[in-house]
Amino acid sequence: MSRVRVLVRPKAGILDPQGQAVERALPALGFAGVANVHVGRLIELDVDDPAQLPEMCRKLLVNPLIEDYEIVTA
Repeated sequence: MSRVRVLVRPKAGILDPQGQAVERALPALGFAGVANVHVGRLIELDVDDPAQLPEMCRKLLVNPLIEDYEIVTA
């Protein structure tokens, strides 16, 4: 089995309200110099065949209309 991570992020140009909220909150907490914040998610799986991951992403893990993904093997 291989441990694999799928990083999911909103596509460029897609509204990201969570990212915007974080971007506005950080300066209010004293953290300056932050821009272009995007909030995504991490999906971690143990799989026998990592070659199946792109199909898993397309069919279930990711909404391809509004999200991009990156597969990272550990």
